[in-house]
Order: sequence, then C-alpha cells, then structure tokens
Amino acid sequence: MTTHITNIRMHAAFLAVAGLLSLQACGGATAAPTTEAGSAPSQYVQAESQIDAGRYLVKIGGCNDCHTPGYVEGIMMTGTAMPEADWLKGADVGFSGPWGVSYAANLRLSFQNMDEEQFIEMARKGQGRPPMPWPSLQAMSDEDLSGIYTYIHSLGAAGEPAPAALSPGVAPDRPHIPFIPQAPTKQATK
Repeated sequence: MTTHITNIRMHAAFLAVAGLLSLQACGGATAAPTTEAGSAPSQYVQAESQIDAGRYLVKIGGCNDCHTPGYVEGIMMTGTAMPEADWLKGADVGFSGPWGVSYAANLRLSFQNMDEEQFIEMARKGQGRPPMPWPSLQAMSDEDLSGIYTYIHSLGAAGEPAPAALSPGVAPDRPHIPFIPQAPTKQATK
C-alpha cells in the first residue's frame, strides 16, 4: 500500500510539473504558423507513414503520461519504457478539482468507436474535462491530428473502459490526484 501511495504521489508531482509546463507552452502561441487568422496550423510532422507520425506525436505529446497506467512510474522508477502493446488503455486513477473527478479515457476503445473526422472535430472543440491539455490538440494541424488518430486506431481495441467522470461534490471510490491550489503555510518566526 505504501508503495502504491508513493507511486501516486510521484505521478501527481510529475503531472503537476507537466501541466504547468503545458500551460506555459500554451500561453497564446501557436505550435506552427497558420495560413490565415484563426485557421488550423499549416505545418505538420512528416514521417514515413501516418502511423509513424502519430506514434511520434503520442510520445512527445505526453499522451501516455495519463492514458497508460504505470507509464510514468516505469520510466521514473526503473528507467524502462512500457511496451507499446500496453499503451493508451486508460486509467482508474482520477484527477479531482472544481470540475469533479475525471479519468483518462481508454483511447484504444474510444478511437474504435469514432472516425477520423469525429476525432478532429472533438480535438478542435476541446470541451473535455481537465487536466486534458486541449489547447495542445487545438494548436495541431489536421494532418497531425490525423496521424494521432491513425496511430491509435491501428493499435486496436484493448483494455477496459475508464471509470465515468464524477460531478463536483461526488466522492471518488478509488485513488485520485487533487488539482486544487494550496496556499503556502506561514512559518513561525523566531
């Protein structure tokens, strides 16, 4: 149990840092030049195939950090990467905040139930719950989003659905990582 709690704390610390960095990176700048005001970026990752481009974007985008159970702990604790066959199966550790509790979806199942156009539309709207970094997806070109879709869809369905999100005020029945700002504690002066 202590090891599990330590792993959750390490995961929470990593996600907090990653979240702050992604918010900083999303501070109004777009990831690639646009063709005209408000249009999707015109540049994209080039690779031998859409699957290779998508795999690369999933890796650098940090998708596995939340959507692959044990991914961060494996790298941080042992320095070994999770086998690709185990990627993106969702997680049952929640993220709690003013929005309630959200769980990282099993993308392997989700992508089998939508087509590429639906995924790109969802990414452009970015209306899911935190801590999903929707601004990062919105800054991607349609070609990059297509690569992500093609790669994840190619992995095939695997795993179980993630738990359903909980409304604010509903207590989770499993581990969760609180995303609630804390005021610094005052230290006693001598």
